[in-house]
This record gives sequence, structure tokens and C-alpha cells, in this order.
Amino acid sequence: MGVSTSRPDKGVALVTVDFPPVNALPVQGWYELADALRTAGRDPEIRCVVLAAEGRGFNAGVDIKELQRDPGHDALVAVNHACAEAFAAVYDCEVPVVAAVGGFCLGGGIGLVGNADAIVAADDAVFGLPELDRGALGAATHLARLVPQHLMRALYYTSRTVTARELHAHGSVWKVVPREELLASAKELAGEIAAKDGTLVRLAKAAVNGIDPVDVRRSYRFEQGFTFEAALAGVADRVRDTFGRSGGER
Repeated sequence: MGVSTSRPDKGVALVTVDFPPVNALPVQGWYELADALRTAGRDPEIRCVVLAAEGRGFNAGVDIKELQRDPGHDALVAVNHACAEAFAAVYDCEVPVVAAVGGFCLGGGIGLVGNADAIVAADDAVFGLPELDRGALGAATHLARLVPQHLMRALYYTSRTVTARELHAHGSVWKVVPREELLASAKELAGEIAAKDGTLVRLAKAAVNGIDPVDVRRSYRFEQGFTFEAALAGVADRVRDTFGRSGGER
């Protein structure tokens, strides 16, 4: 359990997240993921990183129970910083990051894949931001990188999800494959990237980041301020305390 790194192919690092049962990460888990991504990106032998997950789904966001155990706001502040660090680690990774997404990709998962350079998804993958159902706000910054503006707003306000095939139609998912072919397909794309000159790949990543129209780090931190405002007003706890009572995973 936790975050592990391997080298399945030349020039490729595979960072795998495994936090059963649904990959809802605790504060320390987000920091572990950030450290793994930054370490892989700094390795001069690595030219592309594949971000994957074990289990039922790619990511279910933050560990809500960890927040509920804290009677104050320390856990919320901690997870805000931890998520920001992990999302930034994907974006700032010195080499391209390919996200391999199977099953659900929710909440913080959108923060990860929205900052990735490419997404390969299984045909069972669904993507969404159920933040309003969890007493939080955030990651609209990253959802806006996956879908057009008006669709992003509708998805955000309703907490609905979209499928991998729908995102493929919008151009934000590179390829949709059967679940059993997911990792191989992600590694295939990573291998194609890793075959390029290592110095040029790193320069290309820095150049592409430099022409982004939105500063994703500043934008996400701005959103997090409203999450904290909701907590101070008491509305976050009121909504969060109903999470999971109706059964099933969002």
C-alpha cells in the first residue's frame, strides 16, 4: 500500500498509487505521490512518467474520514497544501506525465489528470468533481483543461461525471482501451515520448508549460480559499457529514 516507483521500460518511470479500498488519499499519501513524481522527473535517465493506480479506480480524491476525525481545521489546511503539492508535482515534473486512468477518477483525481500531459483511459473510466456533494470546492481549474467552459460549469454544479469516450471526443483523452490493455497502452505512448532526445523533451515540457494561458497553481489555490470559507461558515461540515449515507461511491 502507498506509492511505488518502477522502471518498466528504458526512459520510462511508472509511479503507482495503491491506497485501498478506493484510492482516497490521506494527507501523507498526497505528499508521497508528489515526492515520487518529482524524484522521477529529476532522474536524468527518465524521459517520461506514467502515473497509474491499483484497485477499483484511479483516484477517489481526499480521505473524507481523515477530515471528519479533526474537530478543527488543521486537517483541512493540511490536505489543501498536500493536494496543491501533488497537483503541482504532476504539472512541474521535468518530463511529460502520462496518466493511465481506469475506473473512477474523482475530486483530486481530476487535479492529477488535468495537470498531466496526456491521458490514456480504460473504457470503464469516468471523470467528475463531486466537490459540492462533499462540502468542498476546487479543481475546476483542472476540469477546465479537460472539457469546454460551459460543460465544465454544468459538471461542476451538478457533480455529474463524464466517460472516457466523451473526453476522447473533446480531445483531452489520447486513447480509450479495454481495461486489461490500459497500462500497456499508457507505456506505449510513454515509450514513444521517451525515444526522443532527453534534453529536448525537458525543454519541450518547460516550453509548453510556459505558454499556458492559466497559471494552474495560482488558480487552484484561489479555489481552495473558497473551500476554507465554506469550512469556516459551517456549510462544509454540514454537507460532508451526509457523505456516504445514501450508499455507493461518488
